[in-house]
Amino acid sequence: MVKISNDVLRRVVFTRAGVKDPLVIMGPRVGEDAAVLRVGDKFLITHTDPITGAVTNLGWYAINIVANDVAVRGVRPRWFLLTLLLPEDFSESDLVKVMDDVDEALKELNASLIGGHTEYTPGLDRPIASVTAMGIGDRYITTGGAKVGDLVLVTKYVALEGTAVLSLDMKNELTKLGVSEDITANAQSLVRSISVVKEALALSDLASSMHDPTEGGLLQGLLEVAEASNARVRIYRDRVPMLRETEVIFNALKLDPLRSLSSGMLIAVIPRKDIDEAISRLSGLGINYAVIGEV
Repeated sequence: MVKISNDVLRRVVFTRAGVKDPLVIMGPRVGEDAAVLRVGDKFLITHTDPITGAVTNLGWYAINIVANDVAVRGVRPRWFLLTLLLPEDFSESDLVKVMDDVDEALKELNASLIGGHTEYTPGLDRPIASVTAMGIGDRYITTGGAKVGDLVLVTKYVALEGTAVLSLDMKNELTKLGVSEDITANAQSLVRSISVVKEALALSDLASSMHDPTEGGLLQGLLEVAEASNARVRIYRDRVPMLRETEVIFNALKLDPLRSLSSGMLIAVIPRKDIDEAISRLSGLGINYAVIGEV
């Protein structure tokens, strides 16, 4: 998947967004993960995302990817709408597998599926899922809140999602390139690590900015933080945490892990005075982290 350029988004998409509503605190903007609406004295956070590439673990990806974008606002994702567009030869047993993953993901998040749409769509060669997630809170965090002097912290490891997807979709090619079965098997299990909800909520009262790097990877995510915050970000590549499985697979395919799908890695910009507390909380959760740069 390749994102539409920021220039096209601004010229073509954002200029055709209907009427202005005073209850919309934050609508479509470059780099911002979810919309913010005022509901009484609280804020409703909502986001939608399609899953167009994955087939295996589709339901798991569909729920967790969109949940991350609500969680980085500092709000727990609670309600989900699911649309499934299915190939005409998609069997009931195939649908059971998708919905089992959906159900498992929702239960881990303590969240509910509240509606959606399911259909057989002519012309598709794979199922497509589109999910909307919602949550409500007393406050929210933006991507554009980073301040000069803040530290850039990331959780887990770079390209977790990309590593899992490549190990599944290119297993035969990786074997031909000499990648061991142990490496690909370990990589495939990383799909279960793509949620950042726990760490995002744990840091929600400390972070000045949080972001979920998906398409375009960690580098694109950092660029979006910088652009949204009207600031520059200095990053030290050698501090970016990477699993051995990622290193082996990306070297074999001659790809850059810093530009690959990175759901599972949270970008959290933390004021210097709060970095020790942030590290303490992540350590308490048993979540790997690294401070990789500064604003």
